Amino acid sequence: MQAAAAVHRPHLLAASPLRGRASRRPSTVRMALREDGPSVAIVGATGAVGEEFLRVITARDFPYRSLRLLASERSAGKHIAFEDRDYTVQDLAAPGAFDGIDIALFSAGGSVSRAYAPTAVASGAVVVDNSSAYRMDPEVPLVIPEVNPEAMADVRLGKGAIVANPNCSTIICLMAVTPLHRHAKVSRMVVSTYQAASGAGAAAMKELELQTREVLEGKAPTCNIFSQQYAFNIFSHNAPILENGYNEEEMKMVKETRKIWNDKDVRVTATCIRVPTMRAHAESINLQFENPLDEDTARQILRAAPGVTIKDDRASNRFPTPLEVSDKDEVSVGRIRQDLSQDDNRGLEIFVCGDQIRKGAALNAVQIAEMLLK
Repeated sequence: MQAAAAVHRPHLLAASPLRGRASRRPSTVRMALREDGPSVAIVGATGAVGEEFLRVITARDFPYRSLRLLASERSAGKHIAFEDRDYTVQDLAAPGAFDGIDIALFSAGGSVSRAYAPTAVASGAVVVDNSSAYRMDPEVPLVIPEVNPEAMADVRLGKGAIVANPNCSTIICLMAVTPLHRHAKVSRMVVSTYQAASGAGAAAMKELELQTREVLEGKAPTCNIFSQQYAFNIFSHNAPILENGYNEEEMKMVKETRKIWNDKDVRVTATCIRVPTMRAHAESINLQFENPLDEDTARQILRAAPGVTIKDDRASNRFPTPLEVSDKDEVSVGRIRQDLSQDDNRGLEIFVCGDQIRKGAALNAVQIAEMLLK
């Protein structure tokens, strides 16, 4: 399979790795439907992230000359109205599904990506894949545009390649932590996540709604997506448990952080929990730094960070919530305070919320696509 060419990826803290690359930084491309735009395909168009791809494309005026909506045979033939046009969902497995496509946004699960991304690449498309299928492939860039745009330096339209979207929890975490890491170098990070239903797909979101009604009505909850009651409950993330006792979701955060930062020595540990919120994740993050970083400097750094907002009102006890960041592009940071268990201002606590479907998936993918147009 052809993938993006292997490139030297500088350590994130190497001297000025992003300077001179301003043109590769993410920015909104303000254009409309136009003949010189790329031809775009969306794989998994009827799913939660697929639908969000369309909303983000509209919100950011992403340019495209044609749009092809692809899904499984079961969903083929459905009609989707988008920007005053009617689109018929096509069968992903049909011959020629990717003919003439420049950018293919995939969000249909790892098995679909493994089966069809190579076909798209062979047709000349750049695949932006939202699954875990290629994230740890050393030849595939794993990209958060605000964090490591240099990883895409060798990816070009017209040359088939794959770019991987990180896991949603990793994106939300590193949007907030990376600016601090650049200043003081994180040596250890401890993350506890509180993850919404949307991370398990549209069916999980519907099941949470259904269970909530059932429990309030005194009925036994319907458990098709999850093996236990979700409404009014929290439980360990439903990802499989590995031999080391961590689950797959937790190990994604460990491995992806090291790859994105190009730092195999950074120590990361995570505990991932599923909570009954609809579409935005929350994360409690403890940071240990090699160099001192006080909380006032941390606030200044975060205020200047792209894609980050601060909500840190101690007087009113108002901090980020999943509800308030839902449908928002930015990751919100609060509870910024020194870690009293660490000396010399070498520890910091923060609380982060971000929309899992938007910045955690669809927005990040579209920002990657925007970078291809620079």
